[in-house]
Amino acid sequence: MTAQLGTPVQGVTLYSFTRAFHGREYDLEGLIRKVAADGYGPGLEVIGFSSLRGFPDVDDRFAGWFRDLVAEVDLVPTSLAINADIGIHRNRLLNQDELIEYMRRQIEAAARLGFPVARVQISLTPDSMEQLVPVAERYGVALALEVHADQYASHPRILALRDRYEKVGSPLLGFTMDWGATVSGFAPSLIEAYRRRGAGEELLAAVSELWAEFHTQGPPADQAEHGERFGRFIGLAAQHGRPDLGIDFGINGTGLFGPAPVDDWLEIMPWIRHVHAKFFGIDENGEEPSVPVRDLTDLLVENGYSGAVSSEYEGWHWNHWQSPFDIVRGEQVLQRSAAEAAGSRMITDAAEARAVLAAHHAAAQAVAR
Repeated sequence: MTAQLGTPVQGVTLYSFTRAFHGREYDLEGLIRKVAADGYGPGLEVIGFSSLRGFPDVDDRFAGWFRDLVAEVDLVPTSLAINADIGIHRNRLLNQDELIEYMRRQIEAAARLGFPVARVQISLTPDSMEQLVPVAERYGVALALEVHADQYASHPRILALRDRYEKVGSPLLGFTMDWGATVSGFAPSLIEAYRRRGAGEELLAAVSELWAEFHTQGPPADQAEHGERFGRFIGLAAQHGRPDLGIDFGINGTGLFGPAPVDDWLEIMPWIRHVHAKFFGIDENGEEPSVPVRDLTDLLVENGYSGAVSSEYEGWHWNHWQSPFDIVRGEQVLQRSAAEAAGSRMITDAAEARAVLAAHHAAAQAVAR
């Protein structure tokens, strides 16, 4: 029996437009209205600490205003990104009870704002995730831990989380699939940014070649290997007379561009509750030259994924010469084309998206039971 093809829901995270937000081209309301008016939805993802003043404290007035605005423009809340910052005090780390309470406040905020999923971070251990299950149940919010480079689906830390999820059996524990773990090339837009910073062509070619070497080898087996790769980027920059770029090469080459193969995601596919369609640019042919968007979309469709996909444009960090709105629009065209090529489609109608997402979350509950 052939599995039913997935129909992912198109959406975007406001993180994609951080440069415009920081530059005060748009405030929160303006960005939400633009997402709706320009068709980047219907799915809407927000990062709590970067978009919401006073987060995680959300009072009734603001929650009401936010829900009314989202309803008015006919968007569908998909995920609130929340943080596991154990170092918020200058002189000490949070203890476990403090961490759980810190997360509880953010999960409560997600519920008050109408988000069915809270994206949580890899720093949460299997024990912490299990301890958060009653909190998730209390507020009715699924916790989707983000699998982000330099982690990957078959990494021991991720498999330990998956095994704990399976043992606990809660439908409210899952993963956020971040496409940055499965990058296929050093982003050309970042190479251009380095070029504009004065890096020579020989150095830029060497950086791309080194990353391609790591891609051939596959993701690092452990943190020691990750550190060795980081060090090689630093050494490469020094050899070419640009030691000032070494750490930047290392951060992006090992912590943003993950070299895992696309089918690695099959290790955790049944537990994927949300997707970050991480990407860095769109070329003149309408393709993403460094992220296998078509293959990743095909994987989702073929495995019956009908949850939300948030376009997450990360190139804004360095690309100040192109419009992030145009780039996101191009990536979403690519996603829709890929879904159609896979024999399905992306959901772009808000009413249909609500129904599809409700079924997606209900199916997760049925599997967990």
